[in-house]
Amino acid sequence: MQYETLIVTFASHVATVTLNRPDVRNAFNETMIADVTAAFREIDARDEIRVVVLAANGKAFCAGGDLNWMKKMAGYSDDENRADAMRLATMLDTIYRCSKPVIARVNGDAYAGGMGLLSACDIVIAAHAARFCLSEVRLGLIPATIAPYVIRALGEQASRRYFITAEPFDCATALRLGLVSEAVDDAQLDETVQRIADAVCANGPHAVRACKQLVQDMAGATLDTALIEETAARIARIRASAEGREGVASFLEKRTPSWRS
Repeated sequence: MQYETLIVTFASHVATVTLNRPDVRNAFNETMIADVTAAFREIDARDEIRVVVLAANGKAFCAGGDLNWMKKMAGYSDDENRADAMRLATMLDTIYRCSKPVIARVNGDAYAGGMGLLSACDIVIAAHAARFCLSEVRLGLIPATIAPYVIRALGEQASRRYFITAEPFDCATALRLGLVSEAVDDAQLDETVQRIADAVCANGPHAVRACKQLVQDMAGATLDTALIEETAARIARIRASAEGREGVASFLEKRTPSWRS
């Protein structure tokens, strides 16, 4: 598929979705929201893809909402505003629920909605120079649509602070708070992303997808008898699966598993 605001490429088992509006610091509008949603749905349906990289062209990762788009929203009715907000919410949910692990390649600043984009990803690799900001309250707005993802990624206490102060913070702070998985120099960004993508692709693809779902389902869940039984059922299913049997057999036979050949 062709996209107006994205560049989508495929190399072996890796799909790369690149935000391509560098002239506006990759700020999103209704077109980019639709493009990102469609691209992730397309990629999720492709069995050969095992990992997705979300990247950006230019100096910034994503500056949040495009000003012209936001100007149009000022004239929307309540129903139109709700529908528009739901399109943004759907985009974030599509990234978050993509069955393939998603690596954010954060080359520069991520502000407002850009924080939602990277927070919906599974692994965030950022350049040391990147800065982060939840800037909505400066405009009299709130980061409501991105909040479920940002709070999970940033943590409740840090979210309290940065939601209400709109202070920018640097990559070292983002790393300390757990928003960023790894911080590297610009020259190492692509190499680091590729290393992690290769590590994911070396593992059983169905097991990787099941692990992503496992974390989403278990985080915050009540540790009760039903949860314990569910975990036992999940490991039993994966042990009995073709991939599980192949993985154990290849280990015992000291050979490469089929998904790496």
